[in-house]
Amino acid sequence: MTRRAVPQVGAAPSRALLPTLALLTTITAVVSSLGAPLVPSVATAYDVRLGTAQWSLTAALLAGAVATPVVGRFASGRLRRPTILVGLGVVTLGTVVSAVSAALGEGFGVLVAGRALQGVGMALLPLAIAVARDALRAEGQDRAIALLSVTTVAGAGLGYPVTALVAQLGGLGAAYALGTLMTGLTWLLAWRHLPGSADETPARVDWWGALLLSVSMLAVLLAVTEGEVWGWTSARVLGLAVVGVLGLGVWVRATLRSPTPLVDLRLATRPGIAAPNLVAAVAGLGMYALLTLVVVLVRADEPGFGLDRSVLVAGLVLVPYSLMSVLGNQLATQVRRRLGPRWLLPTGCSMFLAATLGLGLFHDHLWQALVVMALGGAGSGFTFSSLAVLMVPHVPRAETGSAVAFNQVLRYLGFTVGSALSVALVAAYGGGDGGFTAALLTLASVWVVAGVGAVVLDRATAPRRAA
Repeated sequence: MTRRAVPQVGAAPSRALLPTLALLTTITAVVSSLGAPLVPSVATAYDVRLGTAQWSLTAALLAGAVATPVVGRFASGRLRRPTILVGLGVVTLGTVVSAVSAALGEGFGVLVAGRALQGVGMALLPLAIAVARDALRAEGQDRAIALLSVTTVAGAGLGYPVTALVAQLGGLGAAYALGTLMTGLTWLLAWRHLPGSADETPARVDWWGALLLSVSMLAVLLAVTEGEVWGWTSARVLGLAVVGVLGLGVWVRATLRSPTPLVDLRLATRPGIAAPNLVAAVAGLGMYALLTLVVVLVRADEPGFGLDRSVLVAGLVLVPYSLMSVLGNQLATQVRRRLGPRWLLPTGCSMFLAATLGLGLFHDHLWQALVVMALGGAGSGFTFSSLAVLMVPHVPRAETGSAVAFNQVLRYLGFTVGSALSVALVAAYGGGDGGFTAALLTLASVWVVAGVGAVVLDRATAPRRAA
């Protein structure tokens, strides 16, 4: 019984392995998505301002960004399978903590702590990709890696309407209880089908580097998220920004000098990897800004601005995004086969650019938001499903988890900053319809940076590729 529950290294993978890995990445994305459409409900339930309630989303994203490189290092070698199981257990605990807090309607800090625990699940995607690379045959690896990459985006898109519906029918506590049920089921399947890893010594974890990285990122995010309330030129905001930036600078310097860094930054800038890393950071910012602002549009009820719809509609408006992200993944596979990989990232960024401009210029009707989300979803499928596929051929097998983990860190940092920056930009431009439009036109520039950067970096690697 035990041997069947723990597939052995080198044995033929179970037919249920890929569905299990896809479910793992999808469910953790769904749980992590227990944020944006629920933020106004959290503000009402706990009687806090909207900016404070936003931490129910930011906490999970920040925890994911910090946990990803730590888990990526810690889970190397024989510890990968137990780390995945423990990680799912932590996510389940987080949903229980948040469900209890939400059901009682007390302890906003407890809710945020539970959400932070849930964010640990975001660190499991690189491990799922590493499992797929080791266990699946070569001809199926690219398709599997692309599938796992896009399930995080599709899972978030599906999570929004599902959790919004449950929250509307049963309250916040019911939404988090649903997360408990889903992660518990995923844990059982993972325990049954995940194979063991090679009997290798786990990599050393730079815990001090992890602490410095987390404190520095927290300082920067506090400055971004609270700047509107505290004042952008206040001593607290400027102090936090300086501490955060200096801390990140110290972390980068220490990482480059460390023999066992938390993240191998030299590997991250290697030809063939630099372009996906650049796009991950910039696209993460642009994507979450788009998702955040479409929710703002649907929920808002201001003179001359907003569609004044329910939390359920705010979740449902993201369904086209989720569905088209899956279709975009399939289209990206065909483009890669027929035209080569260099077209993937520029095409995805162009779709996102069109969606961002479209939402900024046309947002008077719900159907316009749905069309924009469909276009953004296609761009998401092209972009995010391609990142790991483009990276893996340039990464040593032993460093797959670490390299993909750093790419995820950049993406999650982009998510977190994009969520906070988008709302801050609307306010900075005066709010209302004018502020909404100006913010989106400004954010559209990030897609130009991402697309052009991907082309330039790809051309820089062409001579080496040809050699």
